[in-house]
Amino acid sequence: MSVSMRDLDPAFQGAGQKAGIEVWRIENFCPAPIPKSSIGKFFTGDSYIVLKTTALKTGALRHDIHYWLGKDTSQDEAGTAAVKTVELDAALGGRAVQYREVQGHETEKFLSYFKPCIIPQEGGVASGFKHVEAEEHITRLFVCRGKHVVHVKEVPFARSSLNHDDIYILDTKSKIFQFNGSNSSIQERAKALEVVQYIKDTYHGGTCEVATVEDGRLMADAESGEFWGFFGGFAPLPRKTANDEDKTYNSDITKLFCVEKGQANPVEGDSLKREMLDTSKCYILDCGLEVFVWMGRTTSLDDRKVASGAAEEMIRSSERPKSQMIRIIEGFETVTFRSKFDTWTQETNNTTVSEDGRGRVAALLQRQGVNVRGLMKAAPPKEEPQAFIDCTGNLQVWRVNGQAKTLLQAAEHSKFYSGDCYVFQYSYPGEEKEEILIGAWFGKQSVEEERASAVSMASKMVESMKFVPAQARIYEGKEPLQFFVIMQSFIVFKGSISSGYKKYIAEKEVDDDTYNENGLALFRIQGSGPDNMQAIQVDPVASSLNSSYCYLLHNGSSVFTWIGNLATSTDQELVERQLDLIKPNLQSRAQKEGSESEQFWELLGGKTEYRSQKLTKEPESDPHLFSCSFTKEILKVTEIYNFTQDDLMTEDIFVVDCHSEIFVWVGQEVAPKNKLQALTIGEKFIEKDSLLEKLSPEAPIYVIMEGGEPSFFTRFFTSWDSSKSAMHGNSFQRKLRIVKNGGTPVAEKPKRRTPASYGGRASVPEKSQQRTRSMSFSPERVRVRGRSPAFSALAATFESQNARNLSTPPPVVRKLYPRSVTPDSSKLAPKSSAIASRSALFEQQLKTPPQEPSVSKPPKASPKTPESPAPESNLKGKEEKKERDKEEEKSMSSRIGSLTIQEDAKEGVEDEEDLPAHPYERLKTTSSDPVSDIDVTRREAYLSSEEFKEKFGMTKEAFYKLPKWKQNKFKMAVQLF
Repeated sequence: MSVSMRDLDPAFQGAGQKAGIEVWRIENFCPAPIPKSSIGKFFTGDSYIVLKTTALKTGALRHDIHYWLGKDTSQDEAGTAAVKTVELDAALGGRAVQYREVQGHETEKFLSYFKPCIIPQEGGVASGFKHVEAEEHITRLFVCRGKHVVHVKEVPFARSSLNHDDIYILDTKSKIFQFNGSNSSIQERAKALEVVQYIKDTYHGGTCEVATVEDGRLMADAESGEFWGFFGGFAPLPRKTANDEDKTYNSDITKLFCVEKGQANPVEGDSLKREMLDTSKCYILDCGLEVFVWMGRTTSLDDRKVASGAAEEMIRSSERPKSQMIRIIEGFETVTFRSKFDTWTQETNNTTVSEDGRGRVAALLQRQGVNVRGLMKAAPPKEEPQAFIDCTGNLQVWRVNGQAKTLLQAAEHSKFYSGDCYVFQYSYPGEEKEEILIGAWFGKQSVEEERASAVSMASKMVESMKFVPAQARIYEGKEPLQFFVIMQSFIVFKGSISSGYKKYIAEKEVDDDTYNENGLALFRIQGSGPDNMQAIQVDPVASSLNSSYCYLLHNGSSVFTWIGNLATSTDQELVERQLDLIKPNLQSRAQKEGSESEQFWELLGGKTEYRSQKLTKEPESDPHLFSCSFTKEILKVTEIYNFTQDDLMTEDIFVVDCHSEIFVWVGQEVAPKNKLQALTIGEKFIEKDSLLEKLSPEAPIYVIMEGGEPSFFTRFFTSWDSSKSAMHGNSFQRKLRIVKNGGTPVAEKPKRRTPASYGGRASVPEKSQQRTRSMSFSPERVRVRGRSPAFSALAATFESQNARNLSTPPPVVRKLYPRSVTPDSSKLAPKSSAIASRSALFEQQLKTPPQEPSVSKPPKASPKTPESPAPESNLKGKEEKKERDKEEEKSMSSRIGSLTIQEDAKEGVEDEEDLPAHPYERLKTTSSDPVSDIDVTRREAYLSSEEFKEKFGMTKEAFYKLPKWKQNKFKMAVQLF
């Protein structure tokens, strides 16, 4: 069904022809286009139609149509919006999904178009309202709800509107306050700050102050007191009362209705099946919170309008304001709709079938001597995929043998056996720093025990590097382009040389087909160039051939190269290159498809039918982002629409699904035990198959840690700012600093160091090697956590060289306190001289207030001594010198003790930065689900900054300045002692 151009409303002419958002407002029962500058502004008395057009990787355009109804809009305007939406869909080809959006209950997909939020304004066209900026600022109170997208609603400016569960924004003339309910999550608080930034930019020109108030802080600081002053002073908040908006509806019960003559009649059946839907009818599927209208492909425009009206009446009569109505066309059903049915068969893509047929016909005709150049050109040219990884890095490869691994020589790095498992480490220059990728590769014939060993080994390597590297799990035959580029000339032999595989085939009594360089072997050659070419050993039979490839066949000293009729000149070049690697110094006999010698066919056991269509890998689809929670082996996911980097919260785990590959992103604030489950989460995600896309269980899985995102991950985001992950704290603390800094990320620590990689390609440029070495000696490495550089330097003076970690040289000591240039200064500088020089510095630090760090030259550590002192005077001098040393060391000890106290007080909070945060309910001594692996004498240290302030009424810094007995008293009061 389609609509002719003359029946199309003039306002919709040219709509949906390019990617973007188009909006129309219903004015006098007709859609009127909204200028781009006003997109995102909604009035409560109006109805709108919103068209979102998305350009897909396939080149096609996808359309989503929403009609938004303000709370004060008239029934006539709402009806017009619903009808015009059906007309717009029909004009676009009848493939769009249509959503009914009600103010205050919008879908997350709709809100994602207008991030960070929409704040509808009073008035509308029907009432003759004309929006004019008010000269006098009006104080307003908003409630914010949502972890991924924010629902913002204006509420009465009164204390009774506040509660402990939600987040509120108080917009005053000179300052914006964010009040965080004690039961709200860190992620919700961070998202609400984006609304604060929006209000600041939109209504204050980006110049007003911003303050946050924690629920339960009382009057502990000036900002809290100022906030409560607007409400007439502090008073306890009431418990949240249930209202109509908080009602929940059972979404597990689904009922199917068939719409006939305007009436919705129930469809009987024990379970839902695709066969129940007739292409000539419209149906309503009532799922409680979601009401679907399914429209058959051959239904008329009037039938669709009637079905939509029946669904509207169903929602209205059952008083379900939160229910969302979604209209879909047969053949373009959403994943959510299809998931409601027990069985659903997806139609085959006709384009793929026709391309496959074209290839087969072309190969067949070419074998018969027909020129197929024109037929082959019929296929549209495909864009060459990019690897997004540098190929000049250092590579190390280990073969897994049982529970052990063997390091391979550089010449064997890219020669794998199909019955083995391998672990590889690849370090390479990234855009801003050295990147590391650690992965496990499973051969098709490998045994399960060695696969588990390979994953365990790779995970331990990542953990030993503090989760800095990215991790990959790769199956033979499903290798991503990044892997091939790393390996460059990749060869896969049949069989294995590991003991696990040998034991397995002995138990199963299977023939050992391990590659023999002097035996019979056939290789399929594939790739795109010298830096991406593979030789895959296949069964030495004619059915293994394919007209789209070149092959290498050898038996002892006899070597043949076979060129398929559909192979390109690049393929022919690659077979010559692989010949030099597999059978060097031997002359091959070229065999052109259709003119092979008898000896060639004899080696393959005779001529038989074989394929002509090029082998296709899983295509990469448009990426989808999911937020994940994984508890008790159950994975729950929530899709985030129109995602950006800001949607990645440091406390959570996310999955980017692009069908051919799965990326698991892990935030820095995720607990270590959950970080170790990241690969399992990726596997569970594939099993769950949330998009019903038939994900391959062998699809590559990457685990990406926050702060170490490689280019092949960040490419899925429209823009990427690496400085955001260089900030300290949780999501809320980071966002708060960004908001207070005018919207700019504040990096608080240097670029992360990555360890050097040893052993690898001989062809690695010297520049790359020097870079790796220089980056492994960061001055920050010897900084003792919780101590200043000055104190660390003093400690280093007395530190035993045998006890020092030799892999972490202490350049910070040389930087702060350079040694004398005297050749023998190391021999002549006694311990007392070091003490004296540092004493002067410490005394100066204790007398002067804290300032910006600065380093001054210390006194010379190598005073001149007489060349040949008399024996008696020398002995006497030594005794006096010992006494002086004792006095100075005694004096120094007291100074160090005093300094230690000041250092701990000054940097006690920083000391807690690296500790994982746990909820109070799991930390208290009476918890039914206590946290393990913590220091039970310091339970309070594991609280987040927000919960700490809530329970103790002060910051961690203030708490640790208190005497120990007073700290314990506070801890006992909150069951943390």
